[in-house]
Amino acid sequence: MATEQKGVDDEQQAQAVVTNGASSGGFQGRVLDQYRKLKEHAEAYPYVWGSYIVVYGGFGLYLTYRWRKLRQTEDRVRGLQERLRKLAQTQDSATAASSSSATLSSSSSATTKATSK
Repeated sequence: MATEQKGVDDEQQAQAVVTNGASSGGFQGRVLDQYRKLKEHAEAYPYVWGSYIVVYGGFGLYLTYRWRKLRQTEDRVRGLQERLRKLAQTQDSATAASSSSATLSSSSSATTKATSK
């Protein structure tokens, strides 16, 4: 019986040292103290913390879904812009080629008319 009492006293002293060390340990002590309080609260009110997990987890899932959807839309738009850029470039090169050939043929016909007179 005396050894049980001594064991309980030692455990209480160890916990008091941990608690005092946590509160006087600066930033790390404050973090550990806050963690201990949150842990006690979570053990005392599990349904409250369960509802937090469900609600904020749902928000997290929804935001993740929307973020991925936005990224997929942006990727699709980038692909379409690239296709449009290539199409415009081919049309510009085709227009430039046809205008240069039209200029070339009109200048050659003008030269031909001038020499025939």
